[in-house]
Amino acid sequence: MPSMIDQIRASKLPSNMMQFAARGALQVPAAENIEILVHLALHNKVFGELARMTLAGWDEKACLTVVSDPKTPREVLSYFIVHDNIRPKLLPALLENPSVSEGELIKLSVSALRETIEVMLKSERVRSLRGVLETLKTNPYVKKEEAEDLVRRLKPQLAVATAPASAAAPSAEPVSAPAVATPKAVTATEKPAGREGPAAAGSEADDDEVLTYLDEHASEIAAEGEKPFQPIGIVELLGSDYFPVTQEETLPAATAAPTAAKPQAAAVPKKSSAPGEPRRENTLQKINRLDVKGRIQLALKGNKEERSILIRDGTKVVALAVLDAPKLADGEVEKFASQKNVLEAVLRQIPLKRRFMKNYVVIRNLVANPRTPLDLGLGLMKNLLVQDLKNLSGNKEVSETIRKLALKMYKQKMEDSKKK
Repeated sequence: MPSMIDQIRASKLPSNMMQFAARGALQVPAAENIEILVHLALHNKVFGELARMTLAGWDEKACLTVVSDPKTPREVLSYFIVHDNIRPKLLPALLENPSVSEGELIKLSVSALRETIEVMLKSERVRSLRGVLETLKTNPYVKKEEAEDLVRRLKPQLAVATAPASAAAPSAEPVSAPAVATPKAVTATEKPAGREGPAAAGSEADDDEVLTYLDEHASEIAAEGEKPFQPIGIVELLGSDYFPVTQEETLPAATAAPTAAKPQAAAVPKKSSAPGEPRRENTLQKINRLDVKGRIQLALKGNKEERSILIRDGTKVVALAVLDAPKLADGEVEKFASQKNVLEAVLRQIPLKRRFMKNYVVIRNLVANPRTPLDLGLGLMKNLLVQDLKNLSGNKEVSETIRKLALKMYKQKMEDSKKK
């Protein structure tokens, strides 16, 4: 007789049994229950959300036994090692489990927070994996002294790795040097070429911030190439009347003369008397002229209006730069957390900043935002106050899963307050 997980994979169970499975209520061993829940969470559109909720609250001891076992199915281990599903108490066992691939640990290193980084640096297995250490070294949450220690660790590994094949050494070292130097060189040459406005506005500290960001994201920037500004929902934000100005004003004054030497045409140059400059330029026009690196500079050093537009940039590396801006105010982040016309990556990045997570309004707005990924919203709900849980339970914009859990948590908190 096929096992329960095989029957679920083959979709042979009736709907009511599938619901039991998504609630973890099947009479099967804990390890199989977890495997079933992971399968549903990843592959079942109907019961996937319920399965994810069940997994989020599953007994920690049972989970620890499963993730420590090298024989555990890879799909289960992959589920628990993903950043959004990580539990701090399970992480050490996952890091040491040889069935968790180095590639998955590298992915984790990219988005790891401080707590995760601290655990990873203590792991013997992680310290032996060059690829993971290389990635950790570039993580913005790694402290300076930790990064220096990682560099020291990598040097002997490099020497050992290159001993049998000396030709590998020159290819490994020089690659990183130009990759880091390139953004700096280009940035320096780009400032005089029409990008002095945003660049000159910042201090030397801001310049260091820009160079650091460009260095850390050099590969992403290179991958984007010369991708133009492609805003998400910008027309709805600014109105269609905002755009005809762009076409009108980007025309040089010389193009008006050949048309018909009208009296009105003569009046135009008076307003745009400054040589080499358009009659007037709005923020969107300025952004439209910039390439990826220029927009990153503006995101880090620009003003509030510029950040409010660049946060909607369809290029992820640009939009995320806004969240690293030194002058970014809490009020701006509160608005970003509630916006539906930003990349999912922006909403995922906000909770990774401790400063933002100290702001209750940011948390509340993220949970109530229908664009916030379900797993992220579910994880933040425990921080909501009773009244906000009640409001959320009636919010038809968010998913049914969020509404149901909000109602459940609201009732639970009301009962607890009555007992007190």
